[in-house]
Amino acid sequence: MSRKFLKVLSVVLCFALLSSFAVMASAEETAADYTIVNPYEDVIWEGENAWTGYRGSLHTHSTYSDATVTLKEMVMEYYNQGFGFLGMADHSVTGVEWNQAPEQAALYYYQYLIGYTMEHLTDAEYEGVINGTYPMADGSTREYGLACVTGANELNGITLTKGHVVGYGLERGVGTGHAGLENGHREAVQFAEENGGYSVIAHPGDWIDTREGVNDPEYIDYFTKIFLDYDSCLGMEVFNETNNATPWDRNLWDNILMETLPYGRMVWGYSNSDAHELNKVDSSFSVFMMPENTAENVKETMYNGNFFAVTRKIHDNPVLGPAETYDVMDQKLPVPMATNVEVGDTTITMDVENADFVQWIANGKIVAKTEVDGTGTSTIDLSQIENSDEFLYVRAEIFGEGGCAASQPFALDRGDAMEYEQDTSLAAKLEYLWYRFISCRFFIIFQELYRAIV
Repeated sequence: MSRKFLKVLSVVLCFALLSSFAVMASAEETAADYTIVNPYEDVIWEGENAWTGYRGSLHTHSTYSDATVTLKEMVMEYYNQGFGFLGMADHSVTGVEWNQAPEQAALYYYQYLIGYTMEHLTDAEYEGVINGTYPMADGSTREYGLACVTGANELNGITLTKGHVVGYGLERGVGTGHAGLENGHREAVQFAEENGGYSVIAHPGDWIDTREGVNDPEYIDYFTKIFLDYDSCLGMEVFNETNNATPWDRNLWDNILMETLPYGRMVWGYSNSDAHELNKVDSSFSVFMMPENTAENVKETMYNGNFFAVTRKIHDNPVLGPAETYDVMDQKLPVPMATNVEVGDTTITMDVENADFVQWIANGKIVAKTEVDGTGTSTIDLSQIENSDEFLYVRAEIFGEGGCAASQPFALDRGDAMEYEQDTSLAAKLEYLWYRFISCRFFIIFQELYRAIV
């Protein structure tokens, strides 16, 4: 072997060695460039102290506002279907314990005139329901009770534009009779906060009124500013009942996240049945991961994001799928769900059950997908995905025969969050005044009449 060849070989080996160091350094830099914030970090998935996933809805109605069934009938339906918690959020009526009649809003006295009644549980029924000892429809009892979440009220309930906000943590009677303002999300959020409560934006797509509107910068900016101005507004409904009026709200969620996360502001995605009839109970709901099924833990979970948003009916969607709408309500199919979540430097691994596939979404687009045959594991490695250095978050959607379950976002924290300052300029004030003018009821009534005629 010649000396010349040995010199060339040594140069090649040195170059290869240096290149490997460069690759390793690059990988380490990528891994250290951000921290994946795991909303399920505190969940204990396995072992003696494992947490349980409890189904529940925090936005449901009765004849105390505009539903067709009584509070007693609605509560019993959730109980018989095995739900873990329930928040009655009648329009302009603040929920109380189910063995009591809430303070009523005068507007809904018409329910008596059209033949509906208003009925709550007896003391014995209430105790049995919240303890799980009350006999179910088939005569059996439950392993746990149905947790009663009080203090919920769908504010702005008496409006034509359906600009609704569900307030939580309100004292008895606070918010009862709250007529609200047209397009008054901001005012409702502020009302809840000023009265010691917190809130969630309800079915925003129903207010936007068009599928494509979820991508309109005006609407995105409208909700973004509310979330940035009020920390007490925890998030928005991404699934609501059958999603007929809100089919693309998860796209809106992605668009809002891309605006709020640069300021370090997370927006949780909720799912609620918004049931007015018993056949809508098994439409959309959330699965809360909790160590124990209590109203206190429900509140804590609403804040910390240890939950999944589930729907039984999901509509066709050109960006996030599916290609065609499917509906599996009231078929008692097992819910697609995560059974474990682990986060590494650049990876998120999710064990799932009752699933056909898991898709990973970042910055509003599907970036990875894993086919699953019932039970399996899906891992996304951000270091292997093009342009992942631009991602603000990643979230998972688990699709199965029983519907779709959306995880909460895993934020990619780079330690560079901007400081948000509320816009108090004259232009912002004039813009708000104009918005209030076109939101007055006279203008809205005229607008609706014009739409009906045209």
